Amino acid sequence: MTRVLIVDDHRLFRSGVRAELGDSIEVVGEAEDVESAVKAIAEHQPEVVLLDVHMPGGGGQEVLRRVLGSGSQVRFLALSVSDAAEDVIGVIRGGARGYVTKNISGKELTDAIRRVAEGDAVFSPRLAGFVLDAFASSEAPSIDPELDSLTQREREVLRLIARGYAYKEIAKELFISVKTVETHVSSVLRKLQLSNRHELSRWATARRLV
Repeated sequence: MTRVLIVDDHRLFRSGVRAELGDSIEVVGEAEDVESAVKAIAEHQPEVVLLDVHMPGGGGQEVLRRVLGSGSQVRFLALSVSDAAEDVIGVIRGGARGYVTKNISGKELTDAIRRVAEGDAVFSPRLAGFVLDAFASSEAPSIDPELDSLTQREREVLRLIARGYAYKEIAKELFISVKTVETHVSSVLRKLQLSNRHELSRWATARRLV
């Protein structure tokens, strides 16, 4: 049975993943941020780590850097609400063996975990193109100071706003409160010097973040 460790900053989501995997996968531990993830991986030695992209302490890329940089042979499968190209490419370049989004079914996730444990690369269908395009191009991604000024969570909220999500829908999607969503939107508007969500949508669309 494949040994898996779940890394995500939302306890409710981790519990949901455990329930979906059932008895088909052995969940050996959980972690909620970068520090606890690095410690848990070293302690439990899983075959596969289900890794959230955005979480406290530096996100999934920091976990990859620290764990794989130490010589560990553990395999990582990113599991995230984000389907943005820069997130997908970032963790794959960091060493993850695959990337699937959180709307995946329990059966599909079980299959993805087993395939990654066997050495395969696994992607949600829409995301595979991002990876192929990125590695086919020899050009480095351009630097966008405005985008770089946003935190990972602010980028997630921005993308969902641009897709037409209401605040309540964003809160449910990201497992945060409506008040927290409002705080993030206010911060994004201030940083980007924009006035309303319509301008936010146009800004995000222009940068192909939607």
